Amino acid sequence: MIFLRRGELFTGLIETMGTVRSTGSRFQVESDTDLGLVRGDSLAVNGSCLTVTGVQKNNLFFDISPETFRRIVVPVPGTRVNLERSMPAEGRFHGHIVTGHVDEAGVVTKVRRTAGFSEFSISFQQKSSLLLVEKGSVAVAGISLTVVSITRREFVVTVIPETLQATTAGEWKPGYRVNLEFDIIGKYVTQAAQAARSSESLREYLEQSRRG
Repeated sequence: MIFLRRGELFTGLIETMGTVRSTGSRFQVESDTDLGLVRGDSLAVNGSCLTVTGVQKNNLFFDISPETFRRIVVPVPGTRVNLERSMPAEGRFHGHIVTGHVDEAGVVTKVRRTAGFSEFSISFQQKSSLLLVEKGSVAVAGISLTVVSITRREFVVTVIPETLQATTAGEWKPGYRVNLEFDIIGKYVTQAAQAARSSESLREYLEQSRRG
């Protein structure tokens, strides 16, 4: 039997927002609500899993590694961010599996608003195209969203009014940079398919070599 502990995964359902107070290796976020966190807990900040190194009331402190800085969109002081605690082992699972390990930064390219809903076009790196499927899941700034459509360099998601009010999605506009994490199941499937193709290519090469 496998036992999960708090800190192993997230769901992409934002619990509250916060405001960045300072950046750098000592990163500080003031949460809108008391999340009951203690030193050592994990928190997804705009989809990036960070370890709490200090707590002063609603002010949370994190030490961020150079590798994390390289991958994420680093918010400036005053920026609003999405916050989600890691899922407890006894918690009911919603959203989709989010690890908190950001794959790349995307950019909002278009915004279309209809009857309270908002449709966002978001750019991504072409090398990641195999990790996206229509009606599949993607975490954008930590928010679990469903991919509506995909082109060669962009995908489209639709955000409901409730999510627009409860997350930073209500602030997104063209040029806004967001953390992207692609579905981990899609990553494993892609990796397995690539490994299978490599094995087949190797078998073909060896067969040709034997034939001389």
